[in-house]
Formats: sequence, structure tokens, C-alpha cells
Amino acid sequence: MSLALAMHAPPAPAPLARRIGELARGASLQVSPRDDPLREELDRLLGPGALVFVNFPASVTHHDVVAACVRLRRAAFTPVPHVAARRLASFTQARDFLRRAAGEAGVNSILLVAGDATQPAGPFRDSGDLLSTGLIEDNGIAQVFFAGYPEGHPLVARDRLAASLRDKLAQARRRGLAGAVVTQFGFEAAPIADWIERLRDDGISCPVRIGLAGPASIATLAKYAVRCGIGASLRALGRGQTAFARILTEATPDRLLADLVGREGRAGIIDGLHLFAFGGARRTALWLREHAAHGHAFPPRP
Repeated sequence: MSLALAMHAPPAPAPLARRIGELARGASLQVSPRDDPLREELDRLLGPGALVFVNFPASVTHHDVVAACVRLRRAAFTPVPHVAARRLASFTQARDFLRRAAGEAGVNSILLVAGDATQPAGPFRDSGDLLSTGLIEDNGIAQVFFAGYPEGHPLVARDRLAASLRDKLAQARRRGLAGAVVTQFGFEAAPIADWIERLRDDGISCPVRIGLAGPASIATLAKYAVRCGIGASLRALGRGQTAFARILTEATPDRLLADLVGREGRAGIIDGLHLFAFGGARRTALWLREHAAHGHAFPPRP
């Protein structure tokens, strides 16, 4: 007997469903450089122009990321490459990455991160170092996303994270770049909502895309959660399940999303959603299309 629905939220009331549908239609998706948008049928599952972020893991080069962005652009998506500063060996390599991404894939936005490497491969200790070179705007990039960590970072203190984000957003403004934030994924609404409220109280008003883990097995999500230091809400994954059920159950972000929407209020806390495709790009895109149908479904491709 399948346990695939065990973590789904109950059917949402009509206003809540409409809001979820609206958010699903505007959501971005994060994929691996190895994902093929045509093989995964993303062109038939997501709307034309949808933002698709391309990860930059240690196992690939910037050439692989550019190639993935080119494939996404040809499939009528809007590619957003991760630019991991510590993985770039030189100023020349960084310039080549940004120049090719903009010129070959029409990239207009990037997600600028430090990267997980303990030691930088080149001159960039963190994302701020790369931002300060002027290479981003010089190569026609208009928007920069930065990472946000509602549950903190395993290697960086919270106050330092907050100060760094303020500084990078201010520097981006000075350089004529539009700044935005994409958060790390989590499994409970309260830490995310509280973090955004602190952000707004601190005078940071840029758009924030809330990171959600797409449908995947609990075992898979737990693996990524441990790797990314998402400890505070990890217990929410298997709440109410036996140890055996936790291995088999597929978890979806339905309940988390409903809780977040329920906390919006008049001011709102959700500017957009960002889906991490840990269970596969196609499975996550199917989830988005299903939830988009609460309002208006994506138009089918010819």
C-alpha cells in the first residue's frame, strides 16, 4: 500500500487554494546542470518564461552551468545560474562565466553565493568579493539574488549572516543592480515567517522567494537537510509517522505552504516560491502544475 499521500495537507479552503495556485504559477524551480528540460518534459509542465535556477555543485564546472542555461533558454525558460564565488579560480574565469552566461544563454539574473568550499579556489573569499569587482553589471546582468537562511547557517553566526546580507543588498543597489533573496528550504512555517518579519523590521524590503523542498522521500529530504544544516525543523518531516513509514513516505510541501499562506495577513510575507527538486525536476514540476490548477493552469505548449 502506497504511503505517498501521508504528508499531504487536507484540501484547502477556496481562498487559500486560490492563493496557493497564484504562488505556484509564479514559482521558480532549481535544477541540476545535468537535468535536461526536454527529457524531463519541463517545457510541457511549466509556463513559458518560468525562472529555472541552475545549481553549481562541486562536481561540475562553470562551463556545465552555462551549457545548462543555454538548454533552458532554448526551451523557452528564463535561466538563473548559481555563481559560486569560491569555486572560481581567477578573475578571468569569473569574467568568462558571466560573459558566456549573458551572451550565450541570455542570462539577466544570477544567484550569487559564496559556495561550500572551505578554501577558495581563487581570489574570491565570498560573494561580496565577486560583487565588488563590477563584473556582474559590466556583463549586462541586471538582477542578483542572494541566499537567505531562516534557520541559520551551520558555519556562520546569525548576526554575521544578517549584516552580510544587508551589506550585499546595499552594494548591489549602489551598482545599479536589483537585489532579491532566495531562502534555504525548511519544513516549518514559524522560523521562515519570523525570519522574514525580522528582515522587514531591519528595513530590508527587497523581494524574498521562500525555498521549499519539492516532493521527495523523507529519507532523501533528511539527507539534504542534514547536509545543509537545517536542523530546527527537521523533526517536522516525520511527525506522526513510524520509523518504517518515514522511510517509505513521500513528503510534499503542501502543509508548510498552507501554513505560510495562513500567516500572510494584510502585509503579506510571500513574494514568491522557490522549489528545490531533490526528488527530480519532473516530479517537482508536476507538483507545481497540479497546484497551479487551483487557479489558472499553465497554458499547454503547442
